Amino acid sequence: MSLKNTLAKLLAPAAAVAEKTVFTTALNLPPGLQRRLAGPPIVVQGQTLAVDTQLMLRLQRLSGQPELAAMSIARIRSGMDHQAVVGGGRHPIGTVRDLDVAGIPARLYTPSTLTKTPGPLLVFLHGGGFVFGGLESHDGPCRLVAELSGVRILAVDYRLAPEHPFPAAYDDAVAAFDWAVSHAAYLGADPERIGVGGDSAGGNLAAGVALAALEKCAFQLLIYPVTDVDAETESRRLFAQGFFLTSEFVDFAGRSYVGADVDHRDPRISPLYASIPPEGVAPAYVATAGFDPLRDEGEAYARRLEEAGVKVETRRYADQIHAFFNVVGAGHTAKAAVAEIAAVLRDRL
Repeated sequence: MSLKNTLAKLLAPAAAVAEKTVFTTALNLPPGLQRRLAGPPIVVQGQTLAVDTQLMLRLQRLSGQPELAAMSIARIRSGMDHQAVVGGGRHPIGTVRDLDVAGIPARLYTPSTLTKTPGPLLVFLHGGGFVFGGLESHDGPCRLVAELSGVRILAVDYRLAPEHPFPAAYDDAVAAFDWAVSHAAYLGADPERIGVGGDSAGGNLAAGVALAALEKCAFQLLIYPVTDVDAETESRRLFAQGFFLTSEFVDFAGRSYVGADVDHRDPRISPLYASIPPEGVAPAYVATAGFDPLRDEGEAYARRLEEAGVKVETRRYADQIHAFFNVVGAGHTAKAAVAEIAAVLRDRL
């Protein structure tokens, strides 16, 4: 090992601590000071980007971190777990238990506020473009949402592309949900109050599960879901660069998960093209972000559900970017949005 690599390895823990300190300090500054550091407000379509989010993006640019699409998959995965520690924080929770769910690694979060058994349960499917993410990348928000909502969360570590392309992730998501329903007593869950949720790619999978499970699913929580892998929307054009999720990464993730010889309008890939049954589909809460390339397709899917007679509530967090769900370790606006999502989950389940 070279001297440079040896020094990098020795200094890595200190660098990680320093990065986290800078991140949390900056995002917890008063909004007025954050504005001075972030620069002039960014306004698109009448929406103003949250100042703490704008500052976070500026810090990322100043750090010299490469774009996700420019990294190797191994580096993306390790980097996302690292960012999860920095951005997600460590939140108190009643108990956390690792499980094997239908042969798939999973983690059960039981909030300290949950006093009754059986109680509600959300099967959660993480985001990450189908190529990264897992139990660690979403540990922070899962802890926070479980504790605030009083709902158990079963996070599922489904198989990732490109090693496991479509339909591996979809099949794992459906299998994990079915397992949760059939093992409700073991999980301390009320079988009548088991929902499914996820963010980004996980929102895509959650939508698919809700359509496959029908009467078994009590609620679907879709956080800026991918609903059309080939979408050509205004939001994909407006926010293709500069707001964390780039068009290059969206294309890279799509190629990694879905082969060229696969029908991209298969509803298991693009729920926007699914036939929505007139009955049996769980009520939905669809959360989108104003500065997110996936915003328009998420809202289009909410309209499709509503037109089919599904009870739907849509909420656009107009000042947020894609991945705000993971920024709960510091700052004000993203954490407040996630707290609102947790309140919805509490009310619906």
